Amino acid sequence: MTSVTESNTDIAISRRKLLGTVGAAGATGLALGGTGGALVQSALAEGPPGAAGASSGGTRLSAVGATQVAFHADRQAGITTPLQAKGHVLAFDLAPGAGRKEAAALMRRWSDTARRLMAGETAPTADTGIALDAGPSSLTVTFGFGHSFFERTGLADRRPTALDPLPEFSADRLDPQRSNGDLWVQIGADDGLVAFHALRSLQKDAGEAARVRWQMNGFNRSPGATAAPMTARNLMGQVDGTNNPKPSQPDFDKRIFVPAGGPGPAEHAWMGGGSYAVVRRIRMLLDEWDKRSLAQQEQVIGRTKATGAPLTGGTETSRMELDKLGPDGKPVIPANAHARISAPEQNGGAAMLRRPFSFHDGISADGAPDAGLLFICWQADPLRGFVPVQRKLDRGDALSEFIRHESSGLYAVPPGPRAGEYVGQRLLEG
Repeated sequence: MTSVTESNTDIAISRRKLLGTVGAAGATGLALGGTGGALVQSALAEGPPGAAGASSGGTRLSAVGATQVAFHADRQAGITTPLQAKGHVLAFDLAPGAGRKEAAALMRRWSDTARRLMAGETAPTADTGIALDAGPSSLTVTFGFGHSFFERTGLADRRPTALDPLPEFSADRLDPQRSNGDLWVQIGADDGLVAFHALRSLQKDAGEAARVRWQMNGFNRSPGATAAPMTARNLMGQVDGTNNPKPSQPDFDKRIFVPAGGPGPAEHAWMGGGSYAVVRRIRMLLDEWDKRSLAQQEQVIGRTKATGAPLTGGTETSRMELDKLGPDGKPVIPANAHARISAPEQNGGAAMLRRPFSFHDGISADGAPDAGLLFICWQADPLRGFVPVQRKLDRGDALSEFIRHESSGLYAVPPGPRAGEYVGQRLLEG
């Protein structure tokens, strides 16, 4: 784990400082943003609530705007980083004729841009000015490689077996044009303009080397919108993410990150410290869901809507009593309840770190909202994380009636870059 030392001077140059409008002032708070030393840096100045931030000449950045996540770390940012308010996920395909050399040059450009933007600086070339008034705003940029990337770059012998295509599931209704891709990018920030600025900058950086295959936009609740920190809700109104693995758990790293040596042959060792991301666009059939009573919805999920507590009682974090029967002799948590079927204890301990965004892409021709979940989960091995759980859900989850899986992708996300490195350098130059 990267060591962290508190400092009052180690504050990155903001976009506003580069314009001569703001300086770095105030105390700097440093905290680990998750396992692996992903540094979260917040510059706070004295002042009334809501006015804290870097200041110069009377201009301030709020605590939300001033929060910074480090680019250089043992692991890439955007995995254990707390959920951000705005997000973009997108995939690129390498252009015809582009190979390993072009991919390496692209990853070098992308990494330089991500490093600068995550520090609150301007883009290295032709900055658009979209985010000039904002601080870093917890911006993270995460990069991954799809199955097809390795043939395109002549690196098929270095493709891990964990990146083999996901199996087909009976409930899938996948659009191949919005699935897979050579390269994957996840962008998150607590400000919409900061997130879009990163999206636009990376798209421009792609130049002639790669073209966008698909792109999706997401959102979460804004920081500070609730009286106290709490688990996020999805568009069905359900608390979503209760059983997520916690970095404090002794087996967290084993479940979420590839061992340092990497399983398999030595040529796969470049993934040591990395993780695998499964990405699914899950449409929620909200009109049908909203026709169900509160009690019916809670039976489908297996948890109360208000608190996220299991139907067997307690709080959100209480253990589900899966054997508990009601007065009618039936399980209090139904046999086909989503929470029961997806519980780690029902899947041989299979676990994944869910880190989704909600989406709403307008109204469909039939008048129904095109909305749902950009499901993103992280694990050391998809065959031990996502796949066994999804197979069980596919066979009898009560929630399946109200959702539709419309796109899918699996990506190898290498470890974080060391100082002076770009993401994926150990693969592309190893």
